[in-house]
Amino acid sequence: MNQKNPLVKRFFESPKQSFFLFGPRGTGKSTLMQSLFPNALYINLLLSKTRERFRAFPDELIKEVKAFSNSLIVIIDEVQKIPELLAVVHSLIEEKLGFVFILTGSSSRKLKRGGADLLAGRALIKFLDPFMASELKDAFLLERALKFGMLPLVWESEEPMEALYSYVSAYIDEEVQAEALVRNVGQFSRFLHVISFSHAQILNVNNIARESSVKRHTVDNFITILEDLLLAVRIEVFSFRAQRELSQHPKFYFFDAGIFRALRKIGPGDRSEEIEGPALEGLVFQHLRGWLHYTKVKHDLYFWRTKSGLEVDFIIYGETNFYAIEVKNNSTVSPEDLRGLTHFIEDYPNAIPLLLYRGPKVLHKKILCLPVDEFLKQLRPNFPIFS
Repeated sequence: MNQKNPLVKRFFESPKQSFFLFGPRGTGKSTLMQSLFPNALYINLLLSKTRERFRAFPDELIKEVKAFSNSLIVIIDEVQKIPELLAVVHSLIEEKLGFVFILTGSSSRKLKRGGADLLAGRALIKFLDPFMASELKDAFLLERALKFGMLPLVWESEEPMEALYSYVSAYIDEEVQAEALVRNVGQFSRFLHVISFSHAQILNVNNIARESSVKRHTVDNFITILEDLLLAVRIEVFSFRAQRELSQHPKFYFFDAGIFRALRKIGPGDRSEEIEGPALEGLVFQHLRGWLHYTKVKHDLYFWRTKSGLEVDFIIYGETNFYAIEVKNNSTVSPEDLRGLTHFIEDYPNAIPLLLYRGPKVLHKKILCLPVDEFLKQLRPNFPIFS
């Protein structure tokens, strides 16, 4: 749900029990929860006065919740700001008074250290992702999504690129500096620029350390910070019953194509395909991840790469689906484009192969080839990847 466009219906379905709702800033967590539960007790920890009150007296939450009579729904926004509140929430849930707690967060770092495990089994973990093309329907524009990403905060901005730059700066200033996550912010900024070249690529930590002049263990820590702030994801190699020698390194993605574009500075030596290809693959990645988060039956996302260089961009593996998906930033399809998929289905004949490309037509070759925008527009949670 977006304040500027309330007609965008999100795929997220709220559970009936207490839950964490994680998602990067700008995905619309607060707006969506307030629209779904307008009568809830809403506690916004981004407000300094509220934050300082509960930091000094966490048990005040008990009085406030029990005194609230309009609803049994309690929303605590950006709960990672005061992890100590989790123990209080835990005690209230244990009292079985009927309250449902919705705990939103844009970072899991402090919660990991602050004891989020106290709520294990008592609060589900859910995610809210950027817009999906099928949420936007006819408003979805592939070129706009590739350039600016699909964060609700950015999508409807009159100055989307400026909004992206401000968004990235806000994370560095507000999250990294304010929370003292790194000692040398300049070093971290340099790392961010270097790792932007790793978007949709095999992650080579040694190369990143060398190019950013940062020690390897520091790079490992920086990558973990990006993951904890929900800005980036590593996906692992699909190795189930492997019949070939596989690569051991994960692939790296920023959570949104626009964030990649904001961080990946373009210089005179850059070719457009060096930007467009990773942006397209990343856009498909974030849609598949949204499908995973919103689909009730559990599936996992992998990629496949052999030591000999055969590769498939995405493997969806779960109880009801087994797909192998390759993404090509080409307007035509060549036999070489199908090579990785062809070898994968030799090893895994039960997998359904699919190639996504920038052309206008559905091609019925040995492997089905779809225009990428058509694929994204029809991708909906709780339905097959392609039907």
